[in-house]
Amino acid sequence: MSPDASSEHPLFGLERSMRTGAHGRAEPEEVTGGVNRLSGPLADPSSEAGYPASHPERVGFFTDTSVCIGCKACEVACKEWNLLDEDGLDLTGMSYDNTIDLGATTWRHVAFVEQRIDPSTRSRVDLGMPGVGAPQESTEGADGAGATEVRWLMSSDVCKHCTHAACLDVCPTGALIRTEHGTVVVQDEVCNGCGYCVPACPYGVIDIHPRNGGAFKCTLCQDRLGSGLAPACATACPTESIQYGPLDQLRQRAEQRLDQLHEQGITEARLYGHDPTDGVGGDGAFFLLLDEPEVYGLPPDPVVTTRDLPAMAAYALAAATTAAVTIASCFLGGRR
Repeated sequence: MSPDASSEHPLFGLERSMRTGAHGRAEPEEVTGGVNRLSGPLADPSSEAGYPASHPERVGFFTDTSVCIGCKACEVACKEWNLLDEDGLDLTGMSYDNTIDLGATTWRHVAFVEQRIDPSTRSRVDLGMPGVGAPQESTEGADGAGATEVRWLMSSDVCKHCTHAACLDVCPTGALIRTEHGTVVVQDEVCNGCGYCVPACPYGVIDIHPRNGGAFKCTLCQDRLGSGLAPACATACPTESIQYGPLDQLRQRAEQRLDQLHEQGITEARLYGHDPTDGVGGDGAFFLLLDEPEVYGLPPDPVVTTRDLPAMAAYALAAATTAAVTIASCFLGGRR
């Protein structure tokens, strides 16, 4: 522990905000929140977690899949910066994507979705995305009528840093914490590898490392944020598909981009995870998609899995009370 550890977060080394008191002594600033609600809109999850009102504004990712070219620069940058294991160069036989999914050693994953489309039912607006005609089918007519087209849908997936993070709620050791930036990170030195967080995540993001048994996921480059740097993946993205910044600004930018695409005739475009009223209170990493979420392997209506814990606890208490009364009645009745 550093010599000035008294001015740091007791678990993760995050600096606490201090103010000067009436006698010139440093005093902790007033902390807002302190009650962990499990669902519903929440404007400031960091204050809810107990950080001072002067904490930094919440930051996150906006991933615009309409300009993703599938280069995987974000994957490489993430692995290099965080010293993650490589995934090998072998193809799976199912896709040109060799990482397949997020995991303990893959915190950024670029999905390759090969989609066969009917030109008569889809808007024919050129987004500059890679696309070729199906090789097994010929093009009839000079205008290509009757041909089947194939398009690639690329999307760089990542931990969503949910407003209501079920993984954090179920962690028994406090290894998962909310940072002052509104992100959710795992402290690997505190994690005991119980794995409760894995089924709790509605997106299937967090995973247990096969060798050391700890839970791992994207940290949104917490160490870089503390130095005023953007996450490695966003810095490496050549098309600005991955955009990093204050979450409120990203949401406004996403709305503008969606309107722009709709004006261009891309009516399939939609935002995913940006709504603070959705089942997880809105995501800290949200997306602009060109098709249904299921096409990208995302749940259509994610819900924080701990939302019903209070009701379940009440039902369990009622059942236990009923059982106790029944047993007591039988016991007392048998003694008469």
